[in-house]
Amino acid sequence: MVEVRGISKRYGNKYVVDQVTLNIAKGKITSFIGPNGAGKSTVLSMMSRLISKDAGEILIDGKEIGEWKSNELAKKVSILKQSNHINIRLTIKELVSFGRFPYSQGNLTEEDWKHVDDAIKYMELEDIQDKYLDQLSGGQRQRAYIAMIIAQNTEYILLDEPLNNLDMRHSVQIMKVLRKLADELGKTVIIVIHDINFASCYSDYIVALKDGKVIREGPVDEIIDPAVLKGIYDLDIQVETINQDKICIYFS
Repeated sequence: MVEVRGISKRYGNKYVVDQVTLNIAKGKITSFIGPNGAGKSTVLSMMSRLISKDAGEILIDGKEIGEWKSNELAKKVSILKQSNHINIRLTIKELVSFGRFPYSQGNLTEEDWKHVDDAIKYMELEDIQDKYLDQLSGGQRQRAYIAMIIAQNTEYILLDEPLNNLDMRHSVQIMKVLRKLADELGKTVIIVIHDINFASCYSDYIVALKDGKVIREGPVDEIIDPAVLKGIYDLDIQVETINQDKICIYFS
């Protein structure tokens, strides 16, 4: 379980995250939604120790995040940021193998390579696994980075806008893979996501942030509601039930 207790982050005089408290259930998909500047990515980054918190506590399986050794934390928590830049020329397979570094320290075993191959297969990248990253489309590159996170094989998977640069088919593929990781392998998946229909259809729990604060949280049925969504986005959003999924209509 991830327990977030009153965390804050300030830049200058502005709080980008202000006294956020959350409990993230194990083996579920939790989605962070909300307008731009709500603090979603900052909360995710603090939960992975990518950035420091100014106040509060974050406990991973009961242990404060600052007390974890880096290598042990990397076996427990993986994170994919919104933007990823690697300056060396790598193939997809080489990139995905980086996910095994906490275990292998660069000397990959047969078991490590199996995790790499399985992750590449999960993301349907077998046919292009020997292509270099600079030869790929934005969507292919995003899938390769997600494969690297899958190969890391952590209990907690944190993804910041994982559907960036992806077309509809591959967005659905990613969300189905994440659903499978939670349902079949018991992974705990935490996503920052802008598309509320993907959040609605694939999440177990939704956390809505606005102005650095959690303003609502709960199961999908409680959050995907016109009155609740109006309070989050300041927008009138119609909600229809289609094949038992709640679909938001906000184009008109």
